Amino acid sequence: MEEIWKLSHLLVTLFLYTFATMMIVPAITDVTMSALCPGQDECSLAIYLTGFQHAVMGIGALLMMPLLGNLSDKLGRKTLLTIPMILTVVPLGILGYGRSRNLFYVYFVLKCVTSIVCEGSVQCLAVAYAADNVPEHRRASAFGLLSAVGSSAFVCGTLCARFLSISSTFQVAAFTAAVAVVYMKIFLADSVAECIISAPLLSGENVESVSSDPVSLKKEQIITTLPSIKDLFALLNISLTFSLAAIVAFFGNLADVGLYASLLYYLKARFHFDKDMFADLMVISGTTSTISQLLLMPILIPALGENRLLSIGLFFNCIHMLLYSFAWADWVVYVAPMFSTLFIFWRPCLQSIVSKQVGASEQGKAQGCISGISSFAHVVSPLVFSPLTALFLSQNAPFYFPGFSIMCAGSIAVRIFSPLHYPCISLPRWIALCLNLCFSIMI
Repeated sequence: MEEIWKLSHLLVTLFLYTFATMMIVPAITDVTMSALCPGQDECSLAIYLTGFQHAVMGIGALLMMPLLGNLSDKLGRKTLLTIPMILTVVPLGILGYGRSRNLFYVYFVLKCVTSIVCEGSVQCLAVAYAADNVPEHRRASAFGLLSAVGSSAFVCGTLCARFLSISSTFQVAAFTAAVAVVYMKIFLADSVAECIISAPLLSGENVESVSSDPVSLKKEQIITTLPSIKDLFALLNISLTFSLAAIVAFFGNLADVGLYASLLYYLKARFHFDKDMFADLMVISGTTSTISQLLLMPILIPALGENRLLSIGLFFNCIHMLLYSFAWADWVVYVAPMFSTLFIFWRPCLQSIVSKQVGASEQGKAQGCISGISSFAHVVSPLVFSPLTALFLSQNAPFYFPGFSIMCAGSIAVRIFSPLHYPCISLPRWIALCLNLCFSIMI
């Protein structure tokens, strides 16, 4: 309990930041559509611009996550957290000021630029901060708590958006993001691994070889901060488990990005959803996932282990994507997010598995590497799912199947946990074989 208490200010910071960034999600689709295609329920330009934004975010995160994680190992987590949290405020303030077509394009450009540093970096550094302060055997529960706080912030943010006007939503989001920065700077204690105590796993250095001169030590740390391709390959070669975790992280995020890049436009075109209905859907998903992570995860991890819980999460992630893609009525859309009770497990379990593969002095580097690989999915996903979504939501679709792109995302999710490819994941072989066969036939 003492270790969890050390994370209290981090949890408050993460809650405020996630609250600010998530409360705009129900509104951003309506803002984009009204700015680019006013009065329409389907807009290919909006879909392609969203895909382009995801691609820019992915490229930036792929380059920046290993760098930020490695820098945080040397300079401290708090120092590196400050940068993305400040940059997040700027685009929110633009749409808080106005949502005309010109201001939307200003927001779009600023969002693309700031996302290069901001996308996923706060969550990545928060995980590294938690790994610094929590013993190895408690990390899965600690990462689950981080995820639960993020989910609860998601619920509170979307619930606020449900009852606020669009202009007020962006104004409150910008204000909350600024409060998060101030709170973090005042209350959060810095955390950085003591590299002098133990030699890094990747460097091959002995503890005795570290210079005792503080000035020389500082220069050496800064010089060795920038990660090279060799460092990334060294991380991937630490163990088979780490390499498989990187593969699962990439394809898991590829499926998730494909889903969320398509879902809101699909629901708007298929069932005429608006901001309030999006918010209702997200509140259901966030509430069930928060309860699950706070109550179920601490019980299931000791009973089942991280690998099996990872398998369960990936399996039900696939099932909930299928429900969205084949939704024949709007009530089905409200049933699908209830599966977040189970699919929410896969990320914290994967983060815990990764954290156990490296030493205390390289948590930032390891989490940054996995986050960078995951973010590459943001580059690949728009190339595949944006054209599919635009095509099957248009009048020129080869056949009527509005949820086809979401079904394709589910097909990627189901292939992740096949034991034929990823032996660290323990889903029964017959289930994986049947699901792979079904998707191969459909696609």
